[in-house]
Amino acid sequence: MLASVGKNLLRSVVVLVVVTFVVFLLMYGNGPGIARAVMGMQAEVTQESVAAKMAELGLDQPLLIQYWHWAQDLLTGDLGRSFYTGQSVTEALATRVPVTLAIVVIALVLTAFLSVVLGVTAAVKGGWVDRLLQLVSIVGTAVPSFITSIVLVFVFAIFWRVLPATGYVSPEVSLGRWAASVALPVLALLIGAVSSAAQQFRTATLDQLGKDYVRTLRARGVDERAVVFRHVLRNAAAPGLTVLSLTVFSLLGGAVFIEQVFALPGLGQLANSSAQIFDVPMVMGTVVVTAVIVLIVNFLGDLAITLLNPKARTR
Repeated sequence: MLASVGKNLLRSVVVLVVVTFVVFLLMYGNGPGIARAVMGMQAEVTQESVAAKMAELGLDQPLLIQYWHWAQDLLTGDLGRSFYTGQSVTEALATRVPVTLAIVVIALVLTAFLSVVLGVTAAVKGGWVDRLLQLVSIVGTAVPSFITSIVLVFVFAIFWRVLPATGYVSPEVSLGRWAASVALPVLALLIGAVSSAAQQFRTATLDQLGKDYVRTLRARGVDERAVVFRHVLRNAAAPGLTVLSLTVFSLLGGAVFIEQVFALPGLGQLANSSAQIFDVPMVMGTVVVTAVIVLIVNFLGDLAITLLNPKARTR
C-alpha cells in the first residue's frame, strides 16, 4: 500500500517537473520576441534596446539557468512578477484560483454523483432508460461547452430571468448571490462532463454484471441491491474513477471558455488575457497551478482505486 502511494507520488512530481520544464522552454525560448512585445509597438526598437530589455527581464541568460532560478523561486512560493504591471503572480493567482476552483470542484462533485446514479441505473434497468442516457451522452459530448453556455444564458437569464447572465459575486459578500453567479457556469461544465463519465460507469457496470461472480451471488439468493452496490459498483469504480480524474483536465480547459462567456474573474480569463499580451510569468503561473490541480486529483483518484481494488496495489 505505502509502496504504491510512494510510486504515485514520485510519478506526480516527475510529471510536474517535465511539464513545467517543457512549457518553460516553449514560453521563454524566444527572448527577443518577448522583449519586443513588452516594449510595445510605439517603442523605438533597436538591437541595443531589445538587449537592454532582455537583461532587465532576465531573458539574456541561458534557458537552463533561467529555469533553474525559476524552479528555486517556485519552491518558496514565488512565481515571479508580471512583465507589464509588476504585480506578483502569486498574488494575482490567489484572487483568481478560488473562482475557478469553485466552479470546477462543484461540477466535479456533481459529475461524480450523477454519473454513478445515471450510469448504474442505465446498466441495471436497460430499455428506454439506457437508450435515453446514450442519446443524452452523444448530444452532451458533441456540443461544445461555449455553445451550451450561450443556450443556458438565453434560457435562464434572458427568457426566464431567474439567474444572472454574467458577473461574479464573492461568497463573502453574499452566499446566495454567489451561488446564483456560479450556477450557470457549473451547469455548462456539468452537462459535458456527466455525458462522458456516466457512459463510462454504464459500460463498466454492464461488464461487471456479466461476470461469473455476479451469477454466483444471485444463485445464492443475495439481494439484488447488495449485488449491485456492494459488489458490482465497487469493481466498476476503478475505470469510472479514472475517467473522473481525467475529467478534471477537461473541466479546467472548459473553464477557459466558460469564464469568458460568463465574465468570471478566474484562472482561465487570466491565462487568456496574459497570453494575448505575452505576459509570460502570468502564463507560467496558470500552467503551474493547473498542472498541480490535475496531478493532485489524479493522485487522489489512484489512491481511491488502490483502496477499492487490492489488485491495483501490486502494479
